[in-house]
Amino acid sequence: MTDFVRRPMHATVTRVRDLSAHLRRVTLTGDQVDRFEYLAPDHLVRIFLPRDGVLELPDSEQWWPALQAIPEQRRPFCRNYTVRRIDHERRELDIDFVLHGDGGPASAWALTVAPGDRIGVLSDGADYAPPADTTWQLLVADETGLPAITAALEALPAGMPAIALLEVDSPADEIPVRVPEGATLTWLHRAGTAPGTSDVVLRTAKELDLPDGTPYAFVAGESGMVTTVRRHLCRDRGVDKDRVYFCGYWKLATSLMETSS
Repeated sequence: MTDFVRRPMHATVTRVRDLSAHLRRVTLTGDQVDRFEYLAPDHLVRIFLPRDGVLELPDSEQWWPALQAIPEQRRPFCRNYTVRRIDHERRELDIDFVLHGDGGPASAWALTVAPGDRIGVLSDGADYAPPADTTWQLLVADETGLPAITAALEALPAGMPAIALLEVDSPADEIPVRVPEGATLTWLHRAGTAPGTSDVVLRTAKELDLPDGTPYAFVAGESGMVTTVRRHLCRDRGVDKDRVYFCGYWKLATSLMETSS
């Protein structure tokens, strides 16, 4: 059994690649990345960013109180992201960052990140969990849920039907995705509408011809969007609420777009 690391670990940037106009992939490595627990396509990674060029990590499995005990002027910034890919043998971890200005520490860091930069990472669980009797899946997200949805498509059981809806601003924000046989992916464009204010996902969901059988839905992104899509599925389409996982990765009113990606 792997002895997983339960405390923040150091990681060094090895590669930086732009996937689209507003999405940047950062590849990290570290001596302990082979002991980073990974459970499902939406696996949460907490990242710890240097403050004023200095990275001081909480050295405890009780990482939250240890983090708060670090004096504020030295305390690293902590944000939530999604693991896009992990290769335990090569000790590599990919995280995709939505680029949306320098208004927050994670987005600002991602704008200037370069090989050799160091951050902290912590494995912190996953929620994507289709029940065993699932016969088809519905996967819905905006940019912040792209890593989870694309990873979920790649991990689908052979022959599992799936419908994926991904909201981005324009065709320039689309990325290559391996879509398995039996699954479909539709890119939805806000066309200049501010993130979190478009109803393109809900309008498209209402028009879907859903398969017969037993569904599992995974909906992630702006809080208002995921709530309205879940309500539509449960109230208007008769999907059991226990078969719809929904998570607000960010909330428009508080401008927390960088809290998860």
